[in-house]
Amino acid sequence: MVRVRLYAVVAVVSGIAVYLLGVRPILSLVIGVGVAIMLAAAPRFLHGAVVGLSTPDDEAEEMSGTEFEDYVARIARSCGLPVIMTSITGDWGVDIIVGKRPSRLAIQCKRQSRPVGTSAIQEVVAGAPMQDCTKTMVVTNHEFTPAARKLAELHGCELVGRSELPRLRSTLRRLTDPLDPTRA
Repeated sequence: MVRVRLYAVVAVVSGIAVYLLGVRPILSLVIGVGVAIMLAAAPRFLHGAVVGLSTPDDEAEEMSGTEFEDYVARIARSCGLPVIMTSITGDWGVDIIVGKRPSRLAIQCKRQSRPVGTSAIQEVVAGAPMQDCTKTMVVTNHEFTPAARKLAELHGCELVGRSELPRLRSTLRRLTDPLDPTRA
């Protein structure tokens, strides 16, 4: 009850204040009510903002390497693409195969606490032909070293780092689009 009275007092005071500044009476009333509503909503808004800031925004950060592979595979499946998860051993550096022949995509997943180096690109580029894939991609929860970026560009390997993860669906669709073979 005390809060309601406080909000009413704030509404009246702010309405009178803007009226004294030359605002029309109807608009003064609207502003007074608006100020009271914002005052009432502020505690919930601030609480939501604090909770939002304290919530980890990187869900991949909490995953294991295998869970990260499953996460990437789920995203590919949500695009309506066929997905093959390779075995843990003997995969020639390819964790996931996405798409249909002749334009299958070999994906190497790296969930690491440091930037991904050139070895991930070397592995997926070398393993792609062994898995009958024509395109390659490395996906990580972190970023890539400058040397890895240069090697990937040289081999036409798509890199998806932490900042690109939200756009992984569109990248997968672009790389597996059978209607436009010029996109890579």
